[in-house]
Amino acid sequence: MASWEDYVRKVVPYTPGEQPENLNVVKLNTNENPYPPSPKVREALRELSDDKLRRYPDPAAASLTDAIARQYHVSPGQVFVGVGSDDVLAMSFLTFFNSDKPILFPDISYSFYEVWADLFRIPYRKQKLNDAFEIVTEDYCQENGGIVFPNPNAPTGVLMGKDRIERILESSKGSVVIVDEAYIDFAPEGSSVLPLLPKYDNLLVVQTFSKSRSLAGMRIGYAIGSEKLIGYLSDCKYSFNSYTLSQAALLAGEAAVRDAAYYEECSEKVMKTREKTKKVLSGMGFAFADSQANFLFVTHEKVPARQLFQDLRKAGIVVRYFDQPRIDDYLRITIGTEEQMDVLFDFLRKYL
Repeated sequence: MASWEDYVRKVVPYTPGEQPENLNVVKLNTNENPYPPSPKVREALRELSDDKLRRYPDPAAASLTDAIARQYHVSPGQVFVGVGSDDVLAMSFLTFFNSDKPILFPDISYSFYEVWADLFRIPYRKQKLNDAFEIVTEDYCQENGGIVFPNPNAPTGVLMGKDRIERILESSKGSVVIVDEAYIDFAPEGSSVLPLLPKYDNLLVVQTFSKSRSLAGMRIGYAIGSEKLIGYLSDCKYSFNSYTLSQAALLAGEAAVRDAAYYEECSEKVMKTREKTKKVLSGMGFAFADSQANFLFVTHEKVPARQLFQDLRKAGIVVRYFDQPRIDDYLRITIGTEEQMDVLFDFLRKYL
């Protein structure tokens, strides 16, 4: 006789970054922004009345989608919002990746892609990054059921130029190409592929409020694409969960979008600290790709990454270690405040 377990959908889940209970640690492991959200967010949340809390939120999230549309000079029909970019990406996999052809994504990348593909029974093929941790453009110029990759990539931080992404788009007009721009606000100005949207109706750009806008705790993500793409994505959402974002998230998100100057200032501070960190760590013998995100992916020829990860943790400094092929001797270090990075530097100088 069959067991009920024979009919369970079994997958290997995504492993999120640790959230230490000890708030006194130097937390550099989950790429959160070290600076607080815009003061306008706090002001907006004061408007959260009992009446709002007892009612369902707007299923269309119109106030937030309208604010995002104005920010990026697109129509509201080109914007889709969800509970963090993870929700947006998962819904995009469910909506757009339904071919019997494999989807393509990098072998060293956001590990949730593989989890979603397994969960939704989507065939996939991982394309190997080169030795410099760069995406090989030609590997994606082949028949496929869809393409997804972060830009800058995670956990490497490597940025791919728009010209190379356009070559991929040109060769994949019969499938949806998702560019996951979670870290794009820490890259040089003009790096986003949003300007390519009028030319490619199969391009979906996904971004988040969790990084540059300091709202990881609110869980707000969004996608921008052609109205046809967003229409299909919305149909899938309304077939799954109509009320995705809370009243609090809608208020906070709209306020954050209105204060673009504040988050741009914070992003500049993170980038400045990142460039300083590159110089300091390079001087200590660390090697890393030229990250354009809010983290560095580092290795040291004399110190095994696993051992350094453990010793940093004992000292109250938490970074991210990935125990998987090709990158098991690397650590991903989030860029914190100047003071947090100084604590890291002081430890490493003594340790090395």
